[in-house]
Amino acid sequence: MLSERLSLALSGGDLTLPDCGTIAVFGPRAGTDLSMLPHDRVLVVTGFKPDHDAFAAAGYRSARQTEGAIAAAIVCLPRSKPQGRALVALACDAVDAGGLVIVDGQKTDGIESMLRDLRGQGVQMSVLSKAHGKILWFKAQPMPGEWQARGPQPVEGGFVTAEGVFSADGIDPASRLLADSLPEKLGAHVVDLGAGWGYLSARLLSRDTIRSLDLVEADHAALDCARLNVTDPRARFHWADATTWRPQAAVDAVVMNPPFHSGRAADPDLGRAFIAAAAAMLTPQGRLWMVANRHLPYEATLAQHFAEVVELTGDNRFKILAAARPLASRSRARR
Repeated sequence: MLSERLSLALSGGDLTLPDCGTIAVFGPRAGTDLSMLPHDRVLVVTGFKPDHDAFAAAGYRSARQTEGAIAAAIVCLPRSKPQGRALVALACDAVDAGGLVIVDGQKTDGIESMLRDLRGQGVQMSVLSKAHGKILWFKAQPMPGEWQARGPQPVEGGFVTAEGVFSADGIDPASRLLADSLPEKLGAHVVDLGAGWGYLSARLLSRDTIRSLDLVEADHAALDCARLNVTDPRARFHWADATTWRPQAAVDAVVMNPPFHSGRAADPDLGRAFIAAAAAMLTPQGRLWMVANRHLPYEATLAQHFAEVVELTGDNRFKILAAARPLASRSRARR
């Protein structure tokens, strides 16, 4: 883990941070221990809202982009190779001339591949291995053009996506199945919870009966793509944690394809939190429509939050679930 490798490198004297200036940490996940760094000099750079909020709550400066001159940069390597290269290139561009760039990652995140790629660029670096991963550091130098973030790229259906976002290569088959299975009438006010780059919302807005549609997405890069893919004036975009976001007034329907991974580990609790959030924002007559992988046990959670739960359709990979009569709405009505 970053904290173990970074602490070991610093305590052993192999790695020395600059005495002053901002230390930008790119892409750390909530819960990452940064206590070995000077707290008042750390800038957390992330476009993922739950992580952004977690570090801000812990008293760190947190932003989507770097601010001013950077003395050193730490890149927490993501799973996406193009995204990882783009972060390293960004870090090299952000630090002062000759500044320090540190890259940390697990073997499962592709740190070995990154090490080979950097060596292929002639980068002279120091490397420390620990806890099934590596941390490496070097003086910043320009990275080749193909390492730079490409921005939104076209995919099937006239949509655009970006490296590192969910389903970056094209339309997610589960989302397509859900869109194909939805009834024509959903209500006037609909929420796309965890909207990603906007495929479901684009399909939803083919309905004239929808008056407003809220797209709620935690990944800012995905939301930027959604703004390009969904240009209908009925759409409203929210960079927010879908598990805690709430509309100003109760809504008629929630449609969602919730995530079920945290990093590489399966985490069905994410989907369960999405279900609880959906129930809390619906009117008493509101309905939830969702798609899930066949093996995920969401029915019990749905039954805790809704009086009616049914599987509408599906295949050997996915299931389409519908839920009605949210119990949260009934509890609010009694108060």
